Amino acid sequence: MELFESMPSSKAILTAATSLTASVILFRSIASDLVPETLQHFFSSRFQKISNRLSSQLIVVIEESEGLTSNQMFDAANVYLGTKVSPWTQRIKVNKPDKDEELAVTVDRYQEVTDCYENVNFTWILKSRGIKQSDKSSNPKTELRYFELSFHKKKKEMVLKSYLPYILLSRAKEIKEEKKAVRLHTVDYNGTDYWSSVVLNHPATFDTMAMEPEMKKELIEDLDMFVSRKDYYRRVGKAWKRGYLLYGPPGTGKSSLVAAMANYLKFDVYDLDLREVQCNSDLRRLLIGSANRSILVIEDIDCNVGLQNRENENDTSEDDKITLSGLLNFIDGLWSSCGDERIIVFTTNHKDRLDPALLRPGRMDVDIEMSYCTFSGFRILAANYLKIEEHSKFRVIEFLLLKVKATPAEVAGELMKSNNTEIALENLIKYLSKQNASLTETDGH
Repeated sequence: MELFESMPSSKAILTAATSLTASVILFRSIASDLVPETLQHFFSSRFQKISNRLSSQLIVVIEESEGLTSNQMFDAANVYLGTKVSPWTQRIKVNKPDKDEELAVTVDRYQEVTDCYENVNFTWILKSRGIKQSDKSSNPKTELRYFELSFHKKKKEMVLKSYLPYILLSRAKEIKEEKKAVRLHTVDYNGTDYWSSVVLNHPATFDTMAMEPEMKKELIEDLDMFVSRKDYYRRVGKAWKRGYLLYGPPGTGKSSLVAAMANYLKFDVYDLDLREVQCNSDLRRLLIGSANRSILVIEDIDCNVGLQNRENENDTSEDDKITLSGLLNFIDGLWSSCGDERIIVFTTNHKDRLDPALLRPGRMDVDIEMSYCTFSGFRILAANYLKIEEHSKFRVIEFLLLKVKATPAEVAGELMKSNNTEIALENLIKYLSKQNASLTETDGH
C-alpha cells in the first residue's frame, strides 16, 4: 500500500513529459541558432552514414520515367505487384484496359507489399515526389512516381541479376498475356500498319473441338513445345515460327481450330486475305505490322488468289502482283525473322492442288487432316450441345456415322435444332438415315 502511495500520479507524469518535450524543442531551437548550418549538415550526414552502415537493408529506387522516357522496369513491377496484394492491403487501384479481358489491379501509393523470391523477403512501397518545372521543360508531369524495393544488402547481386530480370522479362509478360483479350486483325489499307482489329470472341477451345483425341493431344503437345523453345530456335539459328496446314472438306472445323489454338495460346490472329493484298511489297509491310505471339492465317490457299507459277514469274516485276516466290519468301525468308513466336496456318479444301514448294518441311511443319465426323467427335458435340455423355440412341448414330460422311458442322446443325435431347438426337438420326439412303440409291444405280 505504501508502494502505491509513493508512486507519482498520472498528472505528475504528464507534466514531467510535457516539460521534457519543451526542453528538447528549446534545445534544438538554440542549437539551430548557435550551430552553423554547415556544421549541422555535417553532423546530420555523418549520423546518416553511421545509420546506413549499421542497417542491413538496401533500398533500390525504380522511377516511373527518366525524362520523357518511360521505365520498363517500373511498368513490369507495377503489373507484377498487382498479383501480390495481400488481404491486409488497405488501398488498391483498378482499371479496365481496352485490350484486356480482366480488370487490372495495381497497388496504390504508400501501400507496403511483401514478396518472397528464392527464400529471400522483399518489401515494395510505391511513393511519389513533386517535379519542379522550368519554363523550358517539355515534361507535363508535376510528380514522379517511384518504387522503393528494400531487402538485405547481401542479396544485391541476386536482385539485380535474377529477381528483377525475372519480373521484367518473364513474370510481368506472362501476367499481361493471361489477361489480354485475343484480337482478330484484318487487312486495312487505311490503317497506319495496314491492319485493323476487333476482339476475337470465338468460343472454340480444344475441349469443344470434335477431333480425334489422339490428334488433339498431339497438336497441344506440339504447340506447348513450340512456345517453350525460344533458346532452342536462337541456338540453331532459325526464326521462331511454325507452320501448320489444315486440310479437309468444308465444315470440318478448320477455322474453329484456328480459334481454339488462339484461345489456348492467347495469340492474336492475323487473317490475311491475299485477294486484298496488292503486291509483294505489301506482303512485307503486313508482316512488319503484325505482332509477336500471333497466328497468321491464310485461308483457302488453293483458291484465295491466282498465284503465278514460278516459271512465269520473271515476266513481271516483283511489285506488280503477288507471286508464289514472294509468298514463299514471306513465309520463310528474312522477312519472317523480324518477330518471335509466329505461327503460320494455311487452310485448304484440296491439298492435292497446292504447289509442292508450299508443303516442304520448314514451311509447313505439321499437316492436320480435318475429316468427317467420327463417333468420338459426335460424343464431344453431344456433350457440348446437349450436355449428355450417354444415350440409348448413341449406338444407332455410331452405326450411321460409319456409313455416312457427315461433317462436324452438319452434325452440330442437327443437334442445335431442338433443346429437347430426344428430339435433337432423333433429328440427327433422320438426317443421317436420309444421307445413307441417298448413298445406297446412288450405289444401286
